[in-house]
Amino acid sequence: MSVQTTEPPAELELQIRPESSARFHPGWVILGMSAVIVFMSAPGQSYSVAAFIDPMLTELGMLRTQYSLAYLVATVLGGLTLPMMGRMLDSVGARKMLPVVALLLAMACLWMGSIHHLAALYLGFAMIRCLGQGTLTLISSWIVGEWFEHRRGLATGLVGLGGTLSVMCVPQINNILIAQFGWRNTWMLLAAAVGAILIIPGIVILRDRPEDMGLLPDGRVPTESDVSDSFHVSADHSRPGFIQPTQESWTVSEACRTPTFWKLLAVISTCSMIGTGLIFHQVSLLGEHGVTRSNALGLMAVQAVVGTASSVVAGYLTDRIQARYLLAASMLFISTALALWMWVPSPAIAVVYAGLLGLQGGIIRTTGTVVWINYYGRLYQGAVRGLAMSIMVIAAAFGPLPLALAKDHFGSYQFALGCFLVFPLIAGVAVLTAEPPVKQAEE
Repeated sequence: MSVQTTEPPAELELQIRPESSARFHPGWVILGMSAVIVFMSAPGQSYSVAAFIDPMLTELGMLRTQYSLAYLVATVLGGLTLPMMGRMLDSVGARKMLPVVALLLAMACLWMGSIHHLAALYLGFAMIRCLGQGTLTLISSWIVGEWFEHRRGLATGLVGLGGTLSVMCVPQINNILIAQFGWRNTWMLLAAAVGAILIIPGIVILRDRPEDMGLLPDGRVPTESDVSDSFHVSADHSRPGFIQPTQESWTVSEACRTPTFWKLLAVISTCSMIGTGLIFHQVSLLGEHGVTRSNALGLMAVQAVVGTASSVVAGYLTDRIQARYLLAASMLFISTALALWMWVPSPAIAVVYAGLLGLQGGIIRTTGTVVWINYYGRLYQGAVRGLAMSIMVIAAAFGPLPLALAKDHFGSYQFALGCFLVFPLIAGVAVLTAEPPVKQAEE
């Protein structure tokens, strides 16, 4: 449905402040909350689960392939819920959704600490992947998209620091906690952390849109000139807030009819599939080249440090150059990492390998997040991003299994990595032609 245009209502005029700028804007607090949300998505992320694999396999008596297949099926099921989550996010907002999702994720962590058989593992993985890796990440990117516009790339890069800090710290914390208290109690501790950090702070701190507070994106306070401009109003008048008209918004069906949508999706899905597989099996994968378990988990910190710098730089560049060039660069980085592992099998090269994965991860966490709202607008960003993320999560589900099959049946990951190498080369070429979509004028 097309967006309507109207004059700002009287109640909005009363919220307009006379000053043209504010010394402190609540958007920066919201930005910090978004970074915390990304950090606390860790229980559903592969880098966190990686620390649990070997202890859980030992106690539960499962094959690596069984464990990976459970991860695949559960991730697909969780990913299928994300389009619905995106539409719900557009409808009710992040402030109402976050506490509920955080509570459910905490309960999912409790479930993961209590499992004793394969069927329970399937359900546990479905819950943590849908709620942690999927919905919390979606909520965070939605918030940034609402509160920032011209600085959206940089803001997303700063929020990405929460993700890179999580990659840096959580695997090591998990490893220490598992050694001290066991993997079951560690899941319980993760549940407590999610509940304490996200539920009450989310209710108290979070606000959905700057317009709800009589403000504008990017830390701006409305002036009289803003009042005189027309405002776009959601077709659903139950939604609070008025969105200043700066770009066209595309519905999901409109976005799907553009070739650019699928070219962008090829890059995001490729990174999700390969990156998830590599992180999921990082301990075993690097162990083939003589890297110890503690060092393999420690290299995630290298990825995080490089990813931190990469995400901020990529965010800065996203506000200034077309996203396709940065996304193509991410494909080059992940291709090079795979090639190094296959043809330069040395423990020392593991540091370079981790650095390259950090570079591509930083780009995907910023440019790969911002590009959807930059290209397809604010009004339906939850629905568009939810569909894209659903496909991305499903792609992630297929990352660990090929590597597990190669390891179990051939004794090495070499064959699966060789197959993986084809995907970023194709996606990188395709995305170079992905220009910003333009709506056809209605006749």
